[in-house]
Amino acid sequence: MPSSPHFKWIYRAYVVVFFVFLISPLVAAGAFAFNDSLFPSLPWRGFTLDWFFGPAEPKLGLIHDDRLLRGMGNSLYIGLVVSALAVAAGTTNAFLFERKSFPLKGVLYILMIVPLVIPGVILGIAILLFASMVANFADRQLGLFITWLRPGIPLIVLGQVSFLTTITTLVIAARLKKFDIALEEAALNLGASRLRVLLTVTLPYLFPALFSAFIVAFLVSFENFNTTMILVGSDAPLTVTMYDRMVKVGSTPVLNAVSVVLMLGSGLLALASVLIQRPSKTA
Repeated sequence: MPSSPHFKWIYRAYVVVFFVFLISPLVAAGAFAFNDSLFPSLPWRGFTLDWFFGPAEPKLGLIHDDRLLRGMGNSLYIGLVVSALAVAAGTTNAFLFERKSFPLKGVLYILMIVPLVIPGVILGIAILLFASMVANFADRQLGLFITWLRPGIPLIVLGQVSFLTTITTLVIAARLKKFDIALEEAALNLGASRLRVLLTVTLPYLFPALFSAFIVAFLVSFENFNTTMILVGSDAPLTVTMYDRMVKVGSTPVLNAVSVVLMLGSGLLALASVLIQRPSKTA
């Protein structure tokens, strides 16, 4: 549609202001990770890498902070497990809702979407109460002590999978909806088994969506706090560890150093997802 030069300049100015507003907190958080000060605030006291590599207090760096590294390792482990389970379940759901017709399909689809609109705290409390109820019943009536139903990493995985499966399902189903089923029929007519068609025709087509769904699930899992906080045990992931540090010690530049690492890691994963999607545009 035709527009005046003034409107174009207003639109460009709006875009610039929007991105400045979006990026400024990230830039500030990253800058204070290199400030030679015990507090993440102005004035600027010089450039330093101590908050990344410092060997001792009061400037104990990230790579020497055992608790933060342990939390990062827990988050990495939880994210990988949750992402794999969510992609597997999401792929199954995508085929179920896109390829099959059955009674109450619409109702089940709505139930699958519901976890996205439930606040994370409420979801975490509900999962904790249900798991505790089942674990207590098994302990009292059957004499079984089911540890994975108690607060800890297994319960965190269960809680995160409950809503991340919805996200992966939507991502994979959107790709599956564009698939030409005639390709599968042609392979079947040429004598290929259904398993071979799935492995050589369908899944390769879905791979960009599978990879993107895995990346999205991993990033959401890694930064999740609300649900994780309710279900956490002795092995705390990074978000809970950082929150605990903030409450007990207060904000320190080492937390800004963690933020820099997370921003770089998230950016690289997002870039990888974009690059994986590029070939599909010409398919």
